[in-house]
Amino acid sequence: MTNDLSNVRNIGIVAHIDAGKTTTTERILFYTGKIHKHGDVHDGNTTTDFMIQERERGITIQSAAISCEWNNHAINIIDTPGHVDFTMEVERSLRVLDGAVCVFCAVGGVQPQSETVWRQADRYNVPRLAFINKMDRMGADFNRVVDELKDKLKANACPIELPIGKEETFKGVIDLINMKEIVYDEASEGKKFTVGEISSEFADDAQLARAELVEKVADLDEEVMEAFLEKGDLSNEELIPAIRRLVVAGKLVPVLCGTSLRDKGVQPLLDAICAYLPSPLDRPSVTATDLKSGEIVTRKQSDSELLTSIVFKIATDPYVGKLFFVRVYAGVLKKGANAYNPRTKKRERIMKIVRLFADDQIEVDELKAGDIGAVVGLKDCTTGDTLCAEMKPCYLERITAPQPVMFLAIEPKSSADKDKLVESMYTLAAEDPTCQVREDEETGQTILSGMGELHLEILVDRLKREFKCAANVGKPMVSYVETVTAPATTKFSFDRELGGKRHAVTLTLAVKPLERGEGVKIELSRDFRNTVADKHLQECVEQGLKDGIATGVLARYPMTDLAVECVAAEMVDMEISDEVAFRSAAVMGFREAAENAAPEFLEPIMKLEITTPPEAVGEVLGDLNSRRGTVLDMSQRGDMQLVHARVPLAKLFGYATSIRSLTKGRASYSMEPDMFDIAPKNVREEILSR
Repeated sequence: MTNDLSNVRNIGIVAHIDAGKTTTTERILFYTGKIHKHGDVHDGNTTTDFMIQERERGITIQSAAISCEWNNHAINIIDTPGHVDFTMEVERSLRVLDGAVCVFCAVGGVQPQSETVWRQADRYNVPRLAFINKMDRMGADFNRVVDELKDKLKANACPIELPIGKEETFKGVIDLINMKEIVYDEASEGKKFTVGEISSEFADDAQLARAELVEKVADLDEEVMEAFLEKGDLSNEELIPAIRRLVVAGKLVPVLCGTSLRDKGVQPLLDAICAYLPSPLDRPSVTATDLKSGEIVTRKQSDSELLTSIVFKIATDPYVGKLFFVRVYAGVLKKGANAYNPRTKKRERIMKIVRLFADDQIEVDELKAGDIGAVVGLKDCTTGDTLCAEMKPCYLERITAPQPVMFLAIEPKSSADKDKLVESMYTLAAEDPTCQVREDEETGQTILSGMGELHLEILVDRLKREFKCAANVGKPMVSYVETVTAPATTKFSFDRELGGKRHAVTLTLAVKPLERGEGVKIELSRDFRNTVADKHLQECVEQGLKDGIATGVLARYPMTDLAVECVAAEMVDMEISDEVAFRSAAVMGFREAAENAAPEFLEPIMKLEITTPPEAVGEVLGDLNSRRGTVLDMSQRGDMQLVHARVPLAKLFGYATSIRSLTKGRASYSMEPDMFDIAPKNVREEILSR
C-alpha cells in the first residue's frame, strides 16, 4: 500500500437496492488484481457479500470493507446495503468516508433509496461521482437518468462520459476528457479494450457534451475562467485539476456510465476515483469537543497530530471475537499502545490491529491518519465511541441511529437456553444500533426491535444459525412511539419509607411538545442546579427522566418529540432527599406531567414508489386508499406508471403479495421510512385495548 496520504481514497459504493453496487465492487477488485476471478450476486459467490444470509437472498446486508490499489493509489472501499431496512449501515459508513460512488440503474433511474443515500451523503458533505450502471438493459436511458439527478436530487450533474449505444448495442464509452472512445472486448471479461478516435456517428454529440462540460467547469472555477475566455476551451492540464477542485468542494458531480455485469466502463470509473475524489488531506480538519473544557478543537488529518479516531461499526468474527471498525482521523493507532475512551473515561489496550478484506483480515502494527481498519480486544466500546490520546481527551460527534419501526416477541425453546439467547441478542444489538432488545415489564417477554420485516427476519436467522439459539418467535408488529401534544407542568412530591428509611423530595417538572423529528431534550433549570449543586443528584434526575421517557405513559412505548425541564426542587435534608428520592420523583413526576400533556401515539409512515402498468393503476390506487394511504403524485416512466404515496407501516404487512395479485405480477414497489404521524382515534383505541 502507498504511504503517501495524498494517494489514499476512502470511498463508499452506495445506491438503491439492485442498482449494482456489489457487482461494481466485485469488478473493481477484479481489475485491480485483488481477486483473480470475479463472482456474481446471482451465483452467491461475491467477495463482499460473504454472509450466508446475503448469498441466499442476493442482497447486501452488512457493509463490507476492502482495500485495493490502482495507478499507485490505495483505495479503501466500503460496499454498503441498498435495502431500506439496513440504512444504518450506509449512515455510519458515510460518516467516516471521504468520497462516494453513487450507482444508479440506467432503467430505474433515481429511486427512493437513491434519494435517501444522497441525503445522507449531503449530511456529511461527502463528495460524489455518479455511475449509471446497467446500460445494456432494455429501457436504459442515460440522458433521462442525468436529468433525474438534476431534478430529483438537485445535483450539479455533468457527464464526463457518453455511452456508445444502449441496451443490447451498448459496447463502450466516449471519454469526454481525452475525447476518445473506449470499446470493450467481452471475450476477455473487459480486461482488453481499444482506445480510438470517436466515430463520426457520435462525434457531434461528443463535441457538444465536451463544450458543455468545459463551460460548466469554467463557470464554477475562477482559476480556469480566464483561460476559457481566451481560448474557448481548456487543456487537460487545466480541466482535470479544476474538476477535482469542484468535486472536493461539492459543487460538481461527474457522471460516468457502464455495465458492471457485462464488464464495461469500470476501469474509467477507477481512473475517475483516483483523479477526482478527495484524499484525506483534501477533507477539512476534523472537529471534536474537548472533554475537559467543552470547547471545540480541530485536528488536521496528519500522523503528527494527537490520536483522534472513531469506532463506526462492530462485527462479530467467529475466530477472533468482536471486530471494532475504526477510522483514524489524526495521529497513529498502534498495536500494544493505549487509547482513551472519553465516554467511559477509561483506557483501552490495543491488542491487535487488522486491515480488512471482506471476511478476511491481515494483521498490521498500526493504522495511520486516513486509514480504515479494525481493532480486536476492546473491552467496553460501542458504535460511535471516540478513541483518542489520553493527554488531551476529546470526543467526536456520535453516529445517531434511526428509531426502530417494528418489533417481535422472542423466547427460548427451553429455560436452559434463556441466558444464551439474551446474551446473543445483546451481541447483535452491540453490532447494530437499530437492533434493540428490551423486556416487557407486564408479560416478561423479550422484545426484539428493528427497521422492518426483513431486518427482523435476518436477526432471527442469525440467532439460529450463528449463535445456535433455538427460539420461539412471534409475529412482527409495528413499533409505535408516544409523544405529547400540549404543554403541562407538575409539582410532584415523593415521600416514602423504603427499607426502614424515609426518602422525600418535591420536583417541579415542565413538559412541552417539539416538532416532528426533533427527538428528546432534557434540561435542568438554573434554579434547580443552584438548589441541587450535587452533580450526582443532578445525574439521578436526568436518569429518572430518561427512564420515564423510555417507558411512556399510554402503553409502555418509548416517547419522542418532547422537551422536559426540571424547573425546581424542594429538599427536606441531604439524608432524606437522596438519590433514591430524586430518581423516583423524576420518573413518577414525569409520567404525571406527560399524562397531563395530551399524550398521543405516533405511527411510522412509509413512502412508497410503485411502478405499475397503466391498466392496473385503478386497482393500485383503490388498494392504497383501503390502507389509509395518501397519493402524493403520479408520473410516467417509459410505458409504466409511477405512483408515489405515503402509507402507515401497519397497513403494509403482506403488501408484496397483494400488489402482485392486483397487477398479475407486473408491478414492483420500494419503500422507505418517511415520518412519524399521530395515529387516528381508532388505532389509538386498538392499541390501548391490547
